[in-house]
Formats: sequence, structure tokens, C-alpha cells
Amino acid sequence: MSESLAAQDKSSVAQTESPAAQAESLVVQARSLTARAVALDAADELAGRRELFVLEDDVVYLDGNSLGALPRHVPERLQEVIARQWGELRIRSWTESGWWEAPERIGDRIAPLVGAAPGRIVVGDSTSVNVFKAVVAAVRLAGPGRDEILVDATTFPTDGYIARSAARMTGSRIVPVAPEELPGALGPRTAVVLVNHVDFRTGRLHDLPGITEAVHQAGALAVWDLCHSAGALPVGLDAHGVDLAVGCTYKYLNGGPGAPAFLYVAERHQDRFDSPLPGWTSHADPFAMTQDFAAAEGAVRGRVGTPDILSMLALEAALDVWSGVTVEAVREKSLALTDFFLECVTAYAPPGRIASLTPAAHAERGSQVALRCAEAPVVMETLIAQGIVGDLRRPDVLRFGFTPLYVGFADTERAARVLGEVLREVPAGQLA
Repeated sequence: MSESLAAQDKSSVAQTESPAAQAESLVVQARSLTARAVALDAADELAGRRELFVLEDDVVYLDGNSLGALPRHVPERLQEVIARQWGELRIRSWTESGWWEAPERIGDRIAPLVGAAPGRIVVGDSTSVNVFKAVVAAVRLAGPGRDEILVDATTFPTDGYIARSAARMTGSRIVPVAPEELPGALGPRTAVVLVNHVDFRTGRLHDLPGITEAVHQAGALAVWDLCHSAGALPVGLDAHGVDLAVGCTYKYLNGGPGAPAFLYVAERHQDRFDSPLPGWTSHADPFAMTQDFAAAEGAVRGRVGTPDILSMLALEAALDVWSGVTVEAVREKSLALTDFFLECVTAYAPPGRIASLTPAAHAERGSQVALRCAEAPVVMETLIAQGIVGDLRRPDVLRFGFTPLYVGFADTERAARVLGEVLREVPAGQLA
């Protein structure tokens, strides 16, 4: 099941069956798949986590790879922050409520989810700003004679925009390269390689250990964008020797819209990490208010300005849903969910109407499934109207994100079944 979701034998049978026989076959398949979904949910150790989120029973939310669902306790937590910490303590909360240390404290809570030790992650600013910090700092770390920035040619557009700006600032040259071709594109002039861990459009998982090792053998630094992997699968930043990494927190970490991103700086680079955005909160003595900049120790060098406390503390509260959960357990369920979804789509979708862009191999799959469909815009609009919430990547990609903390197997079966029904209602177009 690598590209086409409609097996050849199924297609030939479907073409010879009468409409009544086809309908009866679908009913039998639905009963079988529904029963399996019930059994899988009953055995799921993470099933109870769904109750921690605000979700409607009649909606299947498969867009957590764009915006994670709201954890139930976050509004109450934020109300306490607003009413007491801001409303009553006011300026005292920078010390008495721990506002000042929040970027590092929350970074240490994210660290185990991406395989990092304490003291290596700082939370703050947007993903884009952190990509800029990381790429420019990496070029500076690479040193003289290295003036090429290799960029994942399939990257999320912002990463490319930021990398080109970083290249102009550092006098470097941008070289777009497909991730699988990166090892062969490395050379003595390579300073930095910027890669997405999971492709935002297709859900393909790239080889972080292998690419990082190849980058290091070439004498360059690896910067990884973890936006579609943090909180969805093991990353192993420390174990695999990643130099710098960035990630957002509003997807699988459920931090809320516009939640602050994070920046990882490997311990071996911290004393030489030279941020292009040195701000007063990254100063060794910020309240001295001196005109000369002296960088703080450790990942604190990644800070810039005053932390965005409300969104920062909403994220901190949201991370409570991870208590007692390992990212390995999440990964196991993620693969089971996406396997089951692909199986259900194969059973329910009319032959030839969709094709999977997401790799079948577990080692190459993130936590989403992307389906190519000629009628994708109207299909997704109809799905959302019927309570199946995924998203669209124009012109022809249906994207479904599976967040194991709140998506179950019954949700998965229902989503595939409704997708099949919608495809039968929408007139067929052509896959280009």
C-alpha cells in the first residue's frame, strides 16, 4: 500500500459486482472494521487521555498537526494566572510566580519528549524567529570557508524564506536539496543543513540520525525543524548528536494558537552560540542594563525579549496531559492508528479516487496521512461539514493528523467510512 490505496484485485471485483452486491460488501466490511475498532480502543492504554481534552462526541478531530485540541484544565489555569498572578501580584509575579524562569522551566518539560537533557531547550518566540537564530548561529559556528546553507527543497515555505534571509546576512549561498539527496550534496563549503524531520505535506519521516551523521562527517552542522514530530514520535536530539533544533508547541504539544516555539542548543555548542538576535533577557546580567552585551550561559542565550507570559503559561499547563505518558507509547499508537486508517480507506474508498502520499513503511512515516484526491477542496469541505475535521493542502491533498492522546480507533474507522461516502457523492475528477 505505497501509492495506490485501491488494490488491483479489489478494483476488478468492484467493476464486476452489481450495485447491490457492492453495497452489501461495504456493509460487511464496515461491521468487521467497526468491531476491530472497538476491540482496539478497549485495549488502548492511552484511551483515557481523551477525557483530558475539550472534544465533541460527534466530531472526529484529525487536524492536531495544525492546532492541537484544548486540554480541559487550561482555562482554569489561565484564569488563575490572569486574576491572581497578573491581577493581584502584578510585577511581583516575575519572581514570586516564577515568570522569569518560565522559558527554561518549560523547556526542561519539553526536553524528554524530544530526547534532550535539561538545560538545552529554551521556550519563546515563534518557530520562524527560532529558525533564523539557529541558522545564523550555525553558520557562525561553522567558521570561515563554509558559506553554503543546504535547505530541504520540500520544506515548509517559511523555513526557506528565513534561510534565504540568513544567507544574505551571513554572505552564504542557498542550495535547495531533496532530503534523500542531502548526503551526496555535502561538501567542504557546507556550513549548515536545515531539514524538516517530517514533511508537512506528505507526512514522510526523514532520517534524522543518518542525515545528521553525514552532515557531521562533512564538517557541517545540522539544524532540524521538529514542528511535525515533537510530541508525535521519538526524536533523540542528544542521542543522535543534533546541533540545533526548533519546534512549535501548538500542534502535538497542544499549547494553543500561537503558543511559543522552542529552541534546542546542544551542550557542546552553548558556550559559542552567537545569536543574531541578542536581547536583554539573554544577557548575563539583564537587570544591569549595560550598553555592552555579554551573553548568558547555556540555552538562555536563545532568549531575546520579554517572555509572552500568558501563552507561555498556557503551554506549561497543557503539558500536564503528558504526565505518566511516554513518547514511545504515543509513537506505537500513532503507527497503529495510521495503519488502521489506511486499511479502512482502502476498504471504503471507491477504486482509483485517491492515492496515498504517505509512506507505508513505519520508518518513513510521521503521524499524519496525506491522500491525493483530484476533488480535494470540495471533499474536505464536505468532510468538515459532516464532523470529520482534517485539512487541505492545495491543490489536491487531503491531510489527516493523528494525535494519539485523543484520537481513537473508532474515530479512525468513522473518518475513513465517511470519506468513502463523500467520495461516492462527489463527481469524480482526474488525478493529474
